[in-house]
Amino acid sequence: MNGPGFLQIAIYLIALIALAKPLGSYMARVYQDESVGLNRWFAGVERLCYRLSGVDPEQDMRWQQYAWAVLAFNLFGLLAVYLLQRFQDVLPLNPQALSAVTPDSAFNTAVSFATNTNWQGYGGESTMSYLTQMLGLSVQNFLSAASGMAVLVALIRGFTRRNAQGIGNFWVDMTRSTLYILLPLSFVLALVLVGQGVVQTFNPYQTLNTLQAVSYSAPKLDADGTAMVDAEGKPARETVQTRQQTLALGPAASQIAIKQLGTNGGGFFNVNSAHPYENPTPLSNFLEMLAILLLPAALCYSFGVMVGDTRQGWAILAAMTLVFVALIFVTVPAEQSGNPALTGLGVDQSVSERQAGGNMEGKETRFGIVNSGLWAIATTAASNGSVNSMHDSYTPLGGLAPMWLMQLGEVIFGGVGSGLYGMIVFAIVAVFIAGLMIGRTPEYLGKKIEAFEMKMAAIVILIPPLMVLGGTALSLMLDAGKASIFNPGAHGFSEVLYAWSSAGNNNGSAFGGLSANVPFYNVWLGLAMLFSRYWLMVPVLAIAGSLAAKKTVPVGPGTLPTHTPLFAVLLIVTVLMVGALTFVPALALGPIVEQLQMLGHH
Repeated sequence: MNGPGFLQIAIYLIALIALAKPLGSYMARVYQDESVGLNRWFAGVERLCYRLSGVDPEQDMRWQQYAWAVLAFNLFGLLAVYLLQRFQDVLPLNPQALSAVTPDSAFNTAVSFATNTNWQGYGGESTMSYLTQMLGLSVQNFLSAASGMAVLVALIRGFTRRNAQGIGNFWVDMTRSTLYILLPLSFVLALVLVGQGVVQTFNPYQTLNTLQAVSYSAPKLDADGTAMVDAEGKPARETVQTRQQTLALGPAASQIAIKQLGTNGGGFFNVNSAHPYENPTPLSNFLEMLAILLLPAALCYSFGVMVGDTRQGWAILAAMTLVFVALIFVTVPAEQSGNPALTGLGVDQSVSERQAGGNMEGKETRFGIVNSGLWAIATTAASNGSVNSMHDSYTPLGGLAPMWLMQLGEVIFGGVGSGLYGMIVFAIVAVFIAGLMIGRTPEYLGKKIEAFEMKMAAIVILIPPLMVLGGTALSLMLDAGKASIFNPGAHGFSEVLYAWSSAGNNNGSAFGGLSANVPFYNVWLGLAMLFSRYWLMVPVLAIAGSLAAKKTVPVGPGTLPTHTPLFAVLLIVTVLMVGALTFVPALALGPIVEQLQMLGHH
């Protein structure tokens, strides 16, 4: 990697870490019900929301009540998005007269946006009306992110409260997350993105004349519009020449802002953040990429403030950052090294003033290798899933790092709220392991970690691998699963494994070679997204309730310090060991063997 590449990565990391403290401090004040400056603007709106919905903001919920509130609220959002898709053809704000979405695709999308996964088996500009994009998908981007943040805050209260039965009020936590954090940040970012050229309009799509004629191959149709076949029974094709192009438009900027800040990732357009109307300039690329990890990083500092020891938050953030940086230096050099198979075809992959060099297949020339690789690692470290390049076109080793980041459980930054509460669960496991080593009951932040907490932690850690590996095996055994695999061998296996890793860990990105918009994958991936979101939330809330009911144990000579570099290393080793033992055998069948084949020019 050359100097400019190091500089781009360094600037990104410095900006991210520098913003973590002030934003994290602000969010801690929001959740501790302290003045944050926006109270005079939003306090009245907040009270009105409670009054209209019949919520008592003073009610302190037990963990079971909190969990039921989360599940009921998210179920309502899921049903609303499903119905919007099914009836969008008769609803307003549909200037292109797009038809209703099919039941299986509507189910998959509704689950995807309710669970903060934002997996997309459809092309946004050819499938979703403006109303569905705004009222359905954009709203869920806010609410799914706020749900994850609320669960995190409930878990933090489990550590800070003593002999308590309640862990807070879900409706208050969700409302404050939306009003005081997500909405203001999204509003500012959307304005900046509009200034950079991201579209925000209700105008219908525009058809324009091109300067040159464009030729393309299309299915040959008869007078009735039926596809014709040739003498061999194969679909007949013809060359079509046109001088017109239709430009898809819409209210994109408002959705792009929250899709990044809320670690949602669903694109307004089919090619997501590689589209010039979503991500037109180097500055928009930097800001969107920064927004992906901004809240997950800042919440680490919020955690430290709320538990009364900011060193705890810095230790977790350091552990996340070290793994993140290490995998950047797997993907970026792998892509800069190029693909020997392309070299054999005469493709120039050298670095020059005119090109970035390396494996530029599937990447935008305006972003180059470093910004493409950095985005790929950031979006899979967070459960974001947006892309500015096509991961399916990466070298096998370059694509392995994003895939493994998801398989680690989305705890290296992870989703807003969900990433940190997942990492805290790993911290609980780490102190339990350390306690076994020294023969002492493990403690974390003054609370004893006992059998109940470890059982819940085991559920949180084991469910995503069960979804991923079980789903991959199911897809490769059944004809319905294999029918969508268009690339043979190891790469086809990697595409299926990546899809299940993305759904089973609520990420949403994809290896594009798998045709997943079919009933089999729409239904099964949808179920995987549901289980991986809520079967993790409920055990986390159970841990919160159990910890809140306990007394605080004073620090003693046998207490393991959890704010030191040693603990950060122990936490990293715990995460990596679980990820390696679980997924390396599967990775060996996909990207690892494909890397060996590539080096052998097969």
